[in-house]
Amino acid sequence: MSNIPQFPVPYKQLTTTIKGIKTDLVLCSYDDHILVMASQIGTVGTMLHARKEEGFATNPIFNVSVLFGKRDEPMLVACARQLIENISKAGSSRPLVISIGLKDHSVETLKGIIEVVIENKVW
Repeated sequence: MSNIPQFPVPYKQLTTTIKGIKTDLVLCSYDDHILVMASQIGTVGTMLHARKEEGFATNPIFNVSVLFGKRDEPMLVACARQLIENISKAGSSRPLVISIGLKDHSVETLKGIIEVVIENKVW
């Protein structure tokens, strides 16, 4: 695991096992975005963009959109939404770009990815 801030982008890189499958993660903290890459297939996978929008009289709204990749995977959208909500709760207003390339798209796998990202947060 690399936890050394690097110029120009602080990042963490790690490998873990989720439901018996090797999963590589890279977390980067850019000035204007947070990037999370999680892959079990050795490639980028589906890319999503998630952001928090503030309203004056309403609770915040979290928007998630698929940039490219699988548009028919609601669990990928739910994963990105959970992560942007956690980023927001931690006090960061930066949007999230997340790449998810999985062999196993189960709820347990996505929960595992969320847990690992939160444990190793870069925001």
